[in-house]
Amino acid sequence: MARISGIELNDKWRIDYALTKVKGIGWALSKKVLNTLKFDSSKRVKDLTSEELNKISGKIEEFPTEGDLVRRVKANINRLQTIGSYRGIRHNKGLPTRGQRTKTNARTKRGKRKTVGAFKKEALAKTTIKK
Repeated sequence: MARISGIELNDKWRIDYALTKVKGIGWALSKKVLNTLKFDSSKRVKDLTSEELNKISGKIEEFPTEGDLVRRVKANINRLQTIGSYRGIRHNKGLPTRGQRTKTNARTKRGKRKTVGAFKKEALAKTTIKK
């Protein structure tokens, strides 16, 4: 198994797909890296030599990946929160930050629905039975 940026790459994967498993590298960046190094993107990871792996990992180090990328994103969010910008406030409250509607959607951000006022009849029935 090859190892790039701390990620184990499966030997059976094609190299263009395998590079997308590194956080911060998508399809576009994967193809860009392989094109600049003039590697065949249909090549499997097991077919790469150690020299080719070193070239790929050296090229990938030019871009923020894995822990460095996560730290950078957290620092950006923290900066928005400390200056009190609208986006920072939305991050604090756990709401969507990019203008999405929240009245009917945004369930993943807002959490499970909380029903209000639907249990009056049940609560009323239980209190009359106990008396």
